[in-house]
Amino acid sequence: MVLRKVIMQDLDQIIALENIGFSPEEAATPEALKLRIEQIQETFIVAEKNDEVIGYINGPVIKERYISDDLFKNVSTNNSEGGYISVLGLVVAPNYQAQGIAGRLLNYFENLAKNQHRHGVTLTCRESLISFYEKYGYRNEGVSESCHGGIKWYNLVKNIKKDDEV
Repeated sequence: MVLRKVIMQDLDQIIALENIGFSPEEAATPEALKLRIEQIQETFIVAEKNDEVIGYINGPVIKERYISDDLFKNVSTNNSEGGYISVLGLVVAPNYQAQGIAGRLLNYFENLAKNQHRHGVTLTCRESLISFYEKYGYRNEGVSESCHGGIKWYNLVKNIKKDDEV
């Protein structure tokens, strides 16, 4: 398995995974996913095995500590430094779950955040997934203002320590 930046040719496989990983109310539209590929390729990473996209993580760099609902429809190119890498989507194909792929994708974002001098990685998740993210060092910072898809979300953040901070 390899982790790599997304390319436009991945779009159909990503749309299929998005619709497996999220309810119709939550799932990004094909147009929103296409825009993310065009605008934030550096922070749209796919896990690929045997020429098949088996998972992905994506989200723009944002100044704010928490994700806002407008990001699910519109993203703009990433700032070169600072802010937080947000996770708008993290999906692994059902046949490949429980094999550490989601953890590797999260770790990729964390390393990217460190190398780009970001404050950390921020995401929202359902209550049922809080313990999953806590295993990877994310801190639950309470109920999110997001009401994307009509769901109660929680803000989780992993701060990134820079080498000069002890």
